[in-house]
Amino acid sequence: MAKARGRGKPVRRRDKKGGVGSGRRKSCQHCRDKVEQVDYKDVASLRKFISEKGKIRSRRITGSCRRHQVQIARAVKRARELALLPYVNEGGREDSPRRERGDRER
Repeated sequence: MAKARGRGKPVRRRDKKGGVGSGRRKSCQHCRDKVEQVDYKDVASLRKFISEKGKIRSRRITGSCRRHQVQIARAVKRARELALLPYVNEGGREDSPRRERGDRER
């Protein structure tokens, strides 16, 4: 009797590239523009590397190379120290009003 195919354990195949999460990796904007050193005084370009909450975005999000990501982080920290960039972006949350220490809901 012939052996039936497709029975038993299914054969696992790896997902092919080209799904939702894959794609071509972004090339570093600073390498494309041949920038040697990231300038902390260039606030407009540094704002692209900061999230809405004020956090420094990661390499995975920005597409920067390792060398320039380190320079970006250092430049953002310097700009914050000199008050060129805020530590935390403005615009607090509207949904949770701030309560004083003595205020309690009962």
